[in-house]
Amino acid sequence: MLPPILQGLRIPVIASPMFIVSGPDLVIAQCKAGIVGSFPALNAREKDGEPPLLDAWLTRIEEELDRHNQSHPDHPAAPFAVNQIVHRSNARLERDIEICHRHKVAIWITSLGARVEVNQAAHDCGGIALHDVINNGFAKKAIEKGADGLIAVAAGAGGHAGPQSPFALIQEIRDWWDGPLLLSGSIATGRAVLAAQVMGADLAYIGSPFIATTEAQADPAYKQMIVDSGAMDIVASSLFTGVSGNYLAPSIRRAGLDPEALAAADARAMNFGDGSSKPKAWSTIWGAGQGIGAVREVEPAGARIDRLAAEYVAAKEAVSRL
Repeated sequence: MLPPILQGLRIPVIASPMFIVSGPDLVIAQCKAGIVGSFPALNAREKDGEPPLLDAWLTRIEEELDRHNQSHPDHPAAPFAVNQIVHRSNARLERDIEICHRHKVAIWITSLGARVEVNQAAHDCGGIALHDVINNGFAKKAIEKGADGLIAVAAGAGGHAGPQSPFALIQEIRDWWDGPLLLSGSIATGRAVLAAQVMGADLAYIGSPFIATTEAQADPAYKQMIVDSGAMDIVASSLFTGVSGNYLAPSIRRAGLDPEALAAADARAMNFGDGSSKPKAWSTIWGAGQGIGAVREVEPAGARIDRLAAEYVAAKEAVSRL
C-alpha cells in the first residue's frame, strides 16, 4: 500500500525534478492540478552573500498551496517533493538537507547515490524518501540504506536514463519489493500512465512534457524544440556529463557537433559544484526523453495535466471493455 502522502492524487503521477526547468511556478501549478510537483534543490541558486534561495522557494510554495487549500477545501493541492543530488561533488547537500528538514518537506527524492543520513533526515521530519535507480542492484542498495520507495528510471527517460526496458526493470524489482514503485521513461500520455500501473508500478514519473509549459523555467527555444521534436530526435551520450543521458539532437547540432559522432566521457567528469553536472560549454545542450512526440504545443501545466487525467480515465474505460 502507498503511504498516505501519495494517496488521493488526481492521477497517479509525480512530476520529475528537472535541472533549471523546475521552479516554484511549475511546482505550484502541478500541485494545484492534482499531481506531485517537484524541483531539484540545486535549482535554487542565490548570489554570493544572499540568504539561501531554497528557503524562500519552500516558503513561497508552502504559502501558496496553503492559500489554495483554504479556498478549495474539496479539491486540495497535491503535496510537493524536493530532489537532493547526493553525489559527492554537491557541496550544498548538508545545507540543503537542513533547510528541507526545517521546512518538514514531506517527500524527498534522492539521486546519484543512496545515503543513509539523507533518508534519516527525511524520516526525522516525518517525510518519505524515494530514490531513483537504473537497475535492480541499485534498487536493493537503496532499500538497504533506508529508502521508502523506488523510482525505476528506464530506457527512454530524460536526463540520466537507464539502459533497461521498463518491462525488465519493473519485473525484477517487483520480484522482491512490494513497496512504493514509480516508473520513469517516455511516459507522456494518460494511456502510458495506466500502462505503467498495469506493468507493476504504483505511479508514473513524468518530466519532459512539462518542459513545454508556460510555467517552466526553460528557454523559449528549448520549449519549442520539445514541441517540434520526437523520439527520433533523442540521442544518448556520455559526452556532456560523463554519464549517459538523453539529449535533443537539434540542440547538439546547434552547438556545432554531430549527434551521430559524439565522443564518450569519463564519469569522473561529473561535478555538481556549481549546481549542474554539465560544464558551461554544454549549457545549451538540452535534455529530453523519448516521449516528447506526444507534446504538440506549449501550454499551461494545468492544461497538460487536465489532458493526462482525461486520457487516463478514457484508457481505464477502454481496458475495462476488453
